[in-house]
Amino acid sequence: MKFNIQPTLENEIAILCPLQEKDFEDLYAAASDTKIWEQHPNKDRWKKEVFKTFFDGAMQSKGAFKIVDKATGTIIGSTRFYDFNEQENSIFIGYTFYAVEYWGKGVNKSVKELMLDYIFQFVPKVNFHIGADNIRSQIAIGRIGAEKIGEQEVTYFGEAPKLNFVYEIVRF
Repeated sequence: MKFNIQPTLENEIAILCPLQEKDFEDLYAAASDTKIWEQHPNKDRWKKEVFKTFFDGAMQSKGAFKIVDKATGTIIGSTRFYDFNEQENSIFIGYTFYAVEYWGKGVNKSVKELMLDYIFQFVPKVNFHIGADNIRSQIAIGRIGAEKIGEQEVTYFGEAPKLNFVYEIVRF
């Protein structure tokens, strides 16, 4: 099935726009807080040179978004669609982070619902990789209805493999 994994998506809280090379500095400004990465498998991603590797992988994925606060126009994070599996008719959502000042305000739930509403037009199953030590993200993904279905070593672009839990949401 052919579908666009990098459309522009928008709701009352956020705008998801295809990530572009010119977005690096503004996205890094959102990502440079060490607190964002303290539970993440790649804890030093706040460092500019490490974040650059992450950003390069995002650009190469052709499914990455910058997340823009609709009220202010500020880039507040990033997310992406990746690893479409034609046989299982599934796709992953992940590589998501938000600037700390947007935590606990419903932004993640709103963005995930926006992405799910779009992608469920094309696939019945969405998966998520969540770091094994990332309790904050495990709780957040559970709140939107995802269930843990397994564990998997994941090699992030240009980084060492890390243990992740696999979560899934199935459209009914």
